[in-house]
Amino acid sequence: MARKQPKDIKAKESDRELVARLVDQARAEGVELVGENGLLGRLTKLVLESALEGEITDHLGYDKHQRGASETGNSRNGARSKTVITDVGPVEITVPRDRDGSFEPKIVRKRQRRLSGVDEMIISLAAKGLTTGEISAHLAEVYGAQVSKQTISTITDKVLEGMAEWQNRPLDPVYPVIFIDAIHVKLREGQVANRPIYVAMAVTIDGERDILGLWAGDGGEGAKFWLHVLTEIKNRGVGDALMVVCDGLKGLPQAIESVWPQAVVQTCVVHLLRASFRYAARQHWDAIAKALKPVYTAPTEAAALERFLEFAEAWGGKYPAIVKLWEDAWAEFVPFLNFDTEIRRVICSTNAIESVNARIRRAVKARGHFPNEQAALKCVYMAIMSLDPTGKGRKRWITRWKAALNAFAITFEGRLTPTTR
Repeated sequence: MARKQPKDIKAKESDRELVARLVDQARAEGVELVGENGLLGRLTKLVLESALEGEITDHLGYDKHQRGASETGNSRNGARSKTVITDVGPVEITVPRDRDGSFEPKIVRKRQRRLSGVDEMIISLAAKGLTTGEISAHLAEVYGAQVSKQTISTITDKVLEGMAEWQNRPLDPVYPVIFIDAIHVKLREGQVANRPIYVAMAVTIDGERDILGLWAGDGGEGAKFWLHVLTEIKNRGVGDALMVVCDGLKGLPQAIESVWPQAVVQTCVVHLLRASFRYAARQHWDAIAKALKPVYTAPTEAAALERFLEFAEAWGGKYPAIVKLWEDAWAEFVPFLNFDTEIRRVICSTNAIESVNARIRRAVKARGHFPNEQAALKCVYMAIMSLDPTGKGRKRWITRWKAALNAFAITFEGRLTPTTR
């Protein structure tokens, strides 16, 4: 690592001394650090106005108070005041003008009322599930800035262009695992009704989590629509998927097989457990979960069948629907029992698509219902784009998947490195 040069150290010390003097002066004058007429607001005003003055000097070709208008044919023409909303609150600045109106400032553009950091903050708050009304109230309370709900909606609409590009981006030729699921949202189109938002999440060969796309369904979660989704994913470049993890939806295994014939279809154990609890009284959930655990942790399919028969004998009389649920899903439940324990661990993990779904549900729940399909997709998109802002989750994810990826490479030899045609 290169050592800091003496001049860098002196510059940093000089900056700190300057900041210390400014803070001391503000305290002596009774000026707050933030808020209206606060120190940060004053500094922001100074920086912006200095930058604008530099811009018009570059545009005209001469400094203020210098004679140069006769040579350029243009000159300064006073200034106008405007208020911009910044990260530290509203700041009133003076914007210089030129005589022929050709000056186009970059740091604060014409008709711009917010700096980019404010827009990013609004999008971040929306991604966390806050409504336009809550964001407006937050900006008014914390920054003293009056931003209408319509303006906030317009700002968040900026993500739609990026969402369309993201939804149609090319994908990897092969993924070790693809998780598919649906989140239901309420749309107010005529009358409030539940509509599914389909989510596909994959794990890349490098062990990274990749959300492949979002799709708004037109009714109940159906295998026919999933076929449309999977076909689109294939058309975007995914020629093979080693395993596809899904719920026990009827007809879904056939849809997956028609798109990726070699893919192993695996019913998500978490979905099976949740579906089981729907048929049982709350006081029996813990006992049922304990009785089913030996089934999905059995070392072999034969051992799992023995444990399941024991479960059916103990609970079949009280809850026959649970037994039938597992019997119907058995063919898609048992494949992972034939694989390495590392593969089992990640397939059974609730941290795969469940962590994504949890973030989406929080954002959706805060909104209650949406006026249309686009608004729902925008909310879900912003939620998944803010999943890992620091990047720490990505590092943990990659580390956790390394052992499983080695097991995939051995079990599915040759399929993780497809040959180019």
